[in-house]
Amino acid sequence: MTMQIIFESRDADGAKMRDFSEQRVRFVLRRLTASVPRAKVQFSDVNGPRGGVDKRCQVELKTESVGTVVIASLARDWRTALDRSLTRATRVLTRSLQRVQKPVRDRSPKLALDS
Repeated sequence: MTMQIIFESRDADGAKMRDFSEQRVRFVLRRLTASVPRAKVQFSDVNGPRGGVDKRCQVELKTESVGTVVIASLARDWRTALDRSLTRATRVLTRSLQRVQKPVRDRSPKLALDS
């Protein structure tokens, strides 16, 4: 099953990051591909040409079991913003999946076996 990746950018420099972003998303989520049928990456430049810590990357991961995980990060450059968003999104998603898949513990008393 392949993951659908949607890329959006309101910034011309951000649009140049399309191929890199798709490769990065596939690599980072390679173990979670079965749980994440769709990922969306959005880039926007908050301050415009003024510069500073203004590159915003929002990652949205849609899943069947835990719903949608949305994480946004700000950084000085597109790559750092993407990596921060993906790192946090995978951490949140992994934790959520573990919570859903947590086995029910057997609370019945154990019987001591005689030897």
